[in-house]
Amino acid sequence: MHPVELKVSLFLQNALAGSTTISEEVADKVASDVKSAMFKQFSGGPRDIFRLRMSNIGKPKCQLWFQKNDPDAKAPYPPSFLINMITGDIIEAVFKGLLRSADVEFNDNDNVELDLGDLGIIKGEYDMILNGSVDDVKSASDVSYNGRFESFDKLEKSDDFGYIPQLVGYAIAAGKDVGGFWVVNKKDGAFKYVSVSSANKEVILQDIKEKVAYINNDEPFERCFTSVPEYYRKKASGNLKLGKSCGWCNFKTKCWPQLKRIPSRVSQAKDKPLVDYILINDGK
Repeated sequence: MHPVELKVSLFLQNALAGSTTISEEVADKVASDVKSAMFKQFSGGPRDIFRLRMSNIGKPKCQLWFQKNDPDAKAPYPPSFLINMITGDIIEAVFKGLLRSADVEFNDNDNVELDLGDLGIIKGEYDMILNGSVDDVKSASDVSYNGRFESFDKLEKSDDFGYIPQLVGYAIAAGKDVGGFWVVNKKDGAFKYVSVSSANKEVILQDIKEKVAYINNDEPFERCFTSVPEYYRKKASGNLKLGKSCGWCNFKTKCWPQLKRIPSRVSQAKDKPLVDYILINDGK
């Protein structure tokens, strides 16, 4: 357990017992951060203007290709997307307020630039530097909190949103060590620290460079993933379905013209779950 987890937990226990509180200065800082986040989310302009930045550099290059070359193929964000983004900003502001109240010293968010030489500069804004390492604050669903954020190994195997390359990029740009993620469960408020210090910075930086070159050079489209076989009771059904990584992509219907979301072909339930099937075996 990270030592700061113990300090924050102790502060919260004391607050529940009525033996401590937050200062007016901390409360004002939280309110100011939330206010800034609200303006950023509502006044930041169109979200679909493409540019490579630290927050998207870890995403699959096929998704980035569509964002640059065929943005109209993107499924629109639901209205709830904005609420989800604001919720994440609020959780970050409150969590930093808890750190300050627990007398945890850290450097707050700042803008950085990752210089890739002839490939250009990737800009971004990290969340915080704690003990000389760049950390990020993430709000997560209960499933994600107990799944991908269970450990570094789990996150590395299912990093569909590119969180690790993003954090590594921030650290290299800031000239600091790679820290980890402070993850807050949106369901019950549980929090934990997931260290990413063992990430291979050289390999990740090389992958970032290759991805930037691919996008900058307007290379032909390359699908990064394949369809996967469906299994029912540990036996292959003969059906193909969309892979998990593709399921999060807003361009999946353009990338997979054979995709159709229909009730499960194998489930025996009365209310069958919907499954993204690839209805034509394309050899993938």
